Amino acid sequence: MKRFNVTGICVPEEDYMVDISKKIAQIKKLIDNRSYFTINRARQYGKTTTLNELEKSLVGEYIVASISFEGIGGTPFESDENFCKSFVDYVCRALKFSSASKEYREKWASRKVTNFDELSEHITNMCEDEKVVLMIDEVDRTSNNRIFLHFIGMLRDKFLSRRNGKDFTFHSVILAGRGI
Repeated sequence: MKRFNVTGICVPEEDYMVDISKKIAQIKKLIDNRSYFTINRARQYGKTTTLNELEKSLVGEYIVASISFEGIGGTPFESDENFCKSFVDYVCRALKFSSASKEYREKWASRKVTNFDELSEHITNMCEDEKVVLMIDEVDRTSNNRIFLHFIGMLRDKFLSRRNGKDFTFHSVILAGRGI
């Protein structure tokens, strides 16, 4: 028996929900075009459900690292080192539930990063031969944080360098939140 869910992720088999297949197809075009973009809407608008359904649609074509900053706490944002280590940990956890091979997951976890230069190099190495899509939900919880802004700047620099043929990075990055 289906129910109306207004408290979190809607699951089509369990919850009543509108058909979002056209929205997923539009977003997938952005991913196929190697775009970095945001999804920003008010609370309870379906952002997390959309990301969840999108992730399902990408299996087999992309490795998806889907993470959330909901409940992240302040420790990762106390220093560059804490953030870089935490980011690698979050990606490693996300990859356990992706199509990534065990060897690829172990490779992500094998490098200890302590600053943004090392994190950038690690991303380069990990994305050189793989199409990795990074999804970060609840990103608005950190949008005014200096360390997070540094991270976003690093991602943008890698994106621009990739377009010039001088770097490897995430195939696509999606930042989702209320007011990015």
